[in-house]
Amino acid sequence: MKKQQQKIQIILIFVGLFLIIGTYFYYPYVNKTKLTENQTKQKDLDNTPDNNLSTSFENVEYKGLYDLNKPFVVKAEKAHMLTGNPDIMYMTDMHVILYLSDGRTVDITSNKGSYNKVTYDCFFENNVKATDGETKIFAENLDLLATKNTAEIYNNVRLNYPTGSLRSDKVNYNFTTKFFKVSMFEGEDKVVKMKVVQ
Repeated sequence: MKKQQQKIQIILIFVGLFLIIGTYFYYPYVNKTKLTENQTKQKDLDNTPDNNLSTSFENVEYKGLYDLNKPFVVKAEKAHMLTGNPDIMYMTDMHVILYLSDGRTVDITSNKGSYNKVTYDCFFENNVKATDGETKIFAENLDLLATKNTAEIYNNVRLNYPTGSLRSDKVNYNFTTKFFKVSMFEGEDKVVKMKVVQ
């Protein structure tokens, strides 16, 4: 009987030592590790500027009027806005439809771009395609400036219209006058490739 009690006492002593070691040595180590991980995560969040935090959307559509009487629609499959600048929407598969006062409808698409919800300015990038039904424009960049009623098209511009076609580095198109201003980046002496059909 005494031997059995001694065995139980020895087992209880070992269990007690195990609990003491766990409580005073191992448990604080585990808590310290978790605390360090949490502090590191919080520090990373604190060091991230608000401009890098964003909110994402899918199948976005904005409708509005520019010049008080001309409707437009801005669509995108995906979009996000930065917390530090909520007026700008950064878009993927961007599509804009402009309804002009002379009855023409202008369709502009690109792989990506941005839309300013305050000024209505749109900036298209990568595989830009624009058409009003007659004139077709292909480029890498197009800046649609609602405040100026113009489009600045640049980087590998190809323009096809009923009476001809042209290639250029940059084209400014005025929607009101329907005039193109064609220019090259490398100076006045570089030739603009243009074909006019009568």
